[in-house]
Amino acid sequence: MEVGTGVSGFAPGDRVVADSRAPCGTCVQCRASRTNLCLSLGYVGEVCDGGFAEQVVLPASLLLPFDRTLAPEVAALAEPLAVALHAMKRLDPKSREPILVAGGGPIGGLVALLLDHFGFGPVLLAEKQPRRRALLANAARVRLAELTRESIDHLTEGRPIRFAVEATGVGPVLDSLLDLVQGGARIAMVGIFHGAATINATAIVEREIELKGCSVFADEQKEAVALLPALAPRLASLVSAPIALADVPGAYLDLIEGRAPALKTIVRPNGL
Repeated sequence: MEVGTGVSGFAPGDRVVADSRAPCGTCVQCRASRTNLCLSLGYVGEVCDGGFAEQVVLPASLLLPFDRTLAPEVAALAEPLAVALHAMKRLDPKSREPILVAGGGPIGGLVALLLDHFGFGPVLLAEKQPRRRALLANAARVRLAELTRESIDHLTEGRPIRFAVEATGVGPVLDSLLDLVQGGARIAMVGIFHGAATINATAIVEREIELKGCSVFADEQKEAVALLPALAPRLASLVSAPIALADVPGAYLDLIEGRAPALKTIVRPNGL
């Protein structure tokens, strides 16, 4: 988006990305600077007009400028990149150890890309959709895996998995990860689950497996914006060609039916 007139610290026409979170600022979590854990956390587009509005009014504190030479389609990934960066930090992997990522959607795919960018891995990616598998094999330089012991052992040459990311929000996938990781492993959970998930709690206890929840992001969006230029060529391959508002219903159908050509669909209202 571009900044209008009268905004302190910005010039009209500055290109910015927005922090999508709308914390209350007064609860015990906000007072402790844990705004991603705000007790009444809302989001832009939910508590106020969002990206489909012709104009949006946001506090200047939520705006982060980016280089005008950077394609807006790449800058649009700043928010999911921050979520992925937060998940990677919560995972806190060790170098030269295999990492298993379950789910190649926007967040799982970006986690895999960041792990490769920062020299972790090898990164194994389990994803069902063929388009996403092919896209991320190139952009994130992952090893494509199945959630089976045979597949994991083949790709790691028998090395154990001590770090994994759950980015699907599917209970049976989390169960598979619990079976596949080594005792003492850490699993970062960033997928949003719909309904209750049944897992083998006894395995978590007896094998001392650590589950770490990852909610949105803390202060990582500034770091994500700073990373955009270095990651731009790889990120550009993950977004769609911009579509108009009239094309949005068809894009949703493609997404639901697994035909989406990219990890993120870019909408340009009125061809802007």
